[in-house]
Amino acid sequence: MTTPALMRLREKFPDAHITLLTPEKLRDLWTNHPAVNEAIPFASGENVFLTGKKLRAGKYDLALVFPNSPRSALEVWLAGIPQRIGYARPWRNFFLTNAVPARAEAVKMRKRSVAEIRRLVAADVSRRVTSNGRVLTNANAHQLHEYLHLVAALGANPEPLPPQLSITPDEIEAAKKKFRLDKVSGPIFGLNPGAEYGPAKRWPVEKFIAAAREIQNRTNCTWLIFGGKPDAASQRTAGILSAEQNFRQDAGSTFLNLAGKTSLRELMALLKLCRVLLTNDTGPMHVAAALGTPVVVPFGSTSPELTGPGLPGDARHRLLKSDAPCSPCFLRECPIDFRCLNGISVERVVEAVLSCSDAR
Repeated sequence: MTTPALMRLREKFPDAHITLLTPEKLRDLWTNHPAVNEAIPFASGENVFLTGKKLRAGKYDLALVFPNSPRSALEVWLAGIPQRIGYARPWRNFFLTNAVPARAEAVKMRKRSVAEIRRLVAADVSRRVTSNGRVLTNANAHQLHEYLHLVAALGANPEPLPPQLSITPDEIEAAKKKFRLDKVSGPIFGLNPGAEYGPAKRWPVEKFIAAAREIQNRTNCTWLIFGGKPDAASQRTAGILSAEQNFRQDAGSTFLNLAGKTSLRELMALLKLCRVLLTNDTGPMHVAAALGTPVVVPFGSTSPELTGPGLPGDARHRLLKSDAPCSPCFLRECPIDFRCLNGISVERVVEAVLSCSDAR
């Protein structure tokens, strides 16, 4: 979601050397990206003084601080960067030379209390129509506008662009050969049934299985099952192993379980190869959309209006919600009956995937 802002920054300063400070596990996302000259990784648990020392070595003229944390502002202050621009927030304004006020259109993602959720669910239908406590949004509420607003403080164009990541044709061909997809004759679809944030973002695995089975019957597709190393290490608890066993029984050799088996660049190449990705609201969803692959996403505890994939309103994607009055709650686990995601039917997801795959 930062990539539109980075592209506008590059547009404004075509000759600048732009370095991105990024978590180590995400460094390879930025390979060959047109807006970034260099990526500096930081490790999980790395102390603020070490990060500041890394940045100080670059002798940068200006720091644009995308995160809202006090730490991120402290790091660039410790690095001695002369200009430091970020949003005004408690405990960090001292470290910034330009503390940008919050946008008028910004919407805070507030976690609901259990009492509030129960109150909303207990409300009658007529009341829900007008006062169900849903997150109210506007056309510019999406998170990518937060980053665009910051680069606008430097004179860059704040108009949105589609999120963009880059993968080369050679990388796609190498991934096809490594995972033996160069001989596949039918369409290739992607399935990403995990989500690190928590179970409140995971459409039930049995629904994934039923949808994938029906789609395979109607398209003769090959499914690629994606997931990170944590998914591979705990497949039984995440439901991924159960899904694999069902696919083996019901669809013969029409699936390939790649959870934990790909590098980040290989994941990107395979997502680009997919005709459509059926996924929860998670990292690979955003990566696929930024690579131009249509995504179908059942949303539960989170808001597609605020953090959905791609450019808001992109007709290639299908972002599905139920009418649960307590959604979005922004919680990791559902304190009641998981009605937000249980309310999204298999049939609805199947039709969404088929319509996306036909349109590509």
